[in-house]
Amino acid sequence: MAFARHQGDVEIVSVDSMQVYRGMDIGTAKPTAAEQAEVRHHLIDLVEPDDDYTVSRFQADCTAVISEIEQRGHRALLVGGTGLYLRSVTDQLEIPGQFPEVRAELDARQDTASLFNQLSELDPLAASRMEPANRRRIVRALEVTLGAGRPFSSFGPGLEQYPPSLFPVFGLDIDLPMLRDRIAARYQQQLRAGFLEEVSALRSRPFGISRTARQALGYAELLDHLNNSRPLDEAVAAAVTRTNQFARRQLRWFRRDPRIRWIPSNGTADENALAVLLDSLEDST
Repeated sequence: MAFARHQGDVEIVSVDSMQVYRGMDIGTAKPTAAEQAEVRHHLIDLVEPDDDYTVSRFQADCTAVISEIEQRGHRALLVGGTGLYLRSVTDQLEIPGQFPEVRAELDARQDTASLFNQLSELDPLAASRMEPANRRRIVRALEVTLGAGRPFSSFGPGLEQYPPSLFPVFGLDIDLPMLRDRIAARYQQQLRAGFLEEVSALRSRPFGISRTARQALGYAELLDHLNNSRPLDEAVAAAVTRTNQFARRQLRWFRRDPRIRWIPSNGTADENALAVLLDSLEDST
């Protein structure tokens, strides 16, 4: 926000796989109505929570939005931490198709370990790139491998390739202990703001929420509290733990990309990050 305010001709494009869902506001930390009125935002509140929004849809939507922004003579600032969504646009990745029948058969199998073993046999390279417990990614890789008749890892140049990008890419470098404190504090703030009530409202929707949406950080744990009477403090503690694990994986993902310029941040005030970002942009021109 600080950068967009400073520049004046910048519009923000959300690169968050969960902010696309309407009604998932508090838990995804969407920008407020006032912030969206001050600086134009895109790719927020696109679909209903019962929809399964995919990376291929994001790639198409984001590419179209960037084109519209540039036609207005403005610049797009892509902000967010969904790494695959970001690279689908910046690197123009070849996105595999959908195979619903294959997906349904895989979803019916509860043993994630056996799915991972099958993927390791059919596409060992893809399996080596993901955590054995990451069911969502494993099922997707198997869906494509079985449905397309070619390994999931054969699509595009691969995520281990980092070709020159038309986009300058920056990351905020925050110490992990500070980040852990911020994560725990944010959950408490979100609960005070009505996070549990938000999840309860989503749960009561006629069509519920999609498989993708219900895996959002914090939502899955609060649904467990509401559906299975798990104590709220345990559910929140589990959400904090899973979010910390995600943050570490996210950091590893982005640290591998040599194109990213890292900006030191104290994790609270944005003035320092803004100053460094502006200096970095001047240096790169």
